[in-house]
Amino acid sequence: MNQNMFKLSKYIIAVVVATFFYSCGDKKNEPTDTPTSGEVNIVVDESFQQLFDNQIYTFESIYPNAKIHTKFLPENEAIYRLLNDSSKVAVMCRNLTEQEKKQFEAKNLFPICTKIAEDAIAFVVNTENTDTAFTVEKIKAMLLGSDTLWTQINKQSTLQKIDIVFDNKGSANTSYMKDTLLGGKAFSKNVFAVHSNPEVIEYVSKNKNAIGVISVNWISDSDDSLTTAFLQKIKIVAIAKNNASAAVKPYQAYIKTKEYPFTRSVYMINRQTRAGLGMGFVSFVAGDKGQLMILKAGLIPAIAPVRLVEIK
Repeated sequence: MNQNMFKLSKYIIAVVVATFFYSCGDKKNEPTDTPTSGEVNIVVDESFQQLFDNQIYTFESIYPNAKIHTKFLPENEAIYRLLNDSSKVAVMCRNLTEQEKKQFEAKNLFPICTKIAEDAIAFVVNTENTDTAFTVEKIKAMLLGSDTLWTQINKQSTLQKIDIVFDNKGSANTSYMKDTLLGGKAFSKNVFAVHSNPEVIEYVSKNKNAIGVISVNWISDSDDSLTTAFLQKIKIVAIAKNNASAAVKPYQAYIKTKEYPFTRSVYMINRQTRAGLGMGFVSFVAGDKGQLMILKAGLIPAIAPVRLVEIK
């Protein structure tokens, strides 16, 4: 072998070795998850923890090679985690705003938003409170501080300061009431937040003058033992759209017909636009099995599950 051939052979070997290691490096960086296997991080607004605990458990039971790592956090944290890629999917009670869409587009990202359910915000009071029907205007007045006293809290007429307690400062419940009902105005000083929906229920159960604001998902599944325990501690308030309307509670039928005024849509926002586990899980929740679970939980499925009946 002459010197030129020897140099050429060395060059070819070097190229082959470099290509091999480059390819190996590429494979390490390639996503390994599929729609039914692998791992994915998602963030869910704490309002929907009851519902998604069941959805995730069922999905992982059907697909044992899939692992969904879930954080239950306020809505504002969900958007932050989607933007910085620490979560691939977020569950919220609203779609992305135009400003948020622009933030994603600036990173060349185009998240897919899928509506999965209709939900509602429920108001709850202490079991000894006899005032269990309000109008929308009454709720608004209490949140703004123009109506801060109970006229009757039990069988004896008494005056007590109203306390209104939310689940979290940055939650979907807080954002909905402030932005939708109050038009962005600040809450009164008698409005405050704890850290979770169960904490709201616990606070109301121990304070006769309190009104709790929670997601109906926590008290809508009559077959769930935790729901049953919560309902023994509080009363659900009926809400009327105005003085001429009937006051109704956030039951499934009234959420469906929009007779209950504080209803909202639930979305899954997926930044993983390829066919990965994030997309697979969203498809499951939006599919027949996931939608039936939403129906059973006392919410309204975005896509009504189809039931086939054979007629003979």
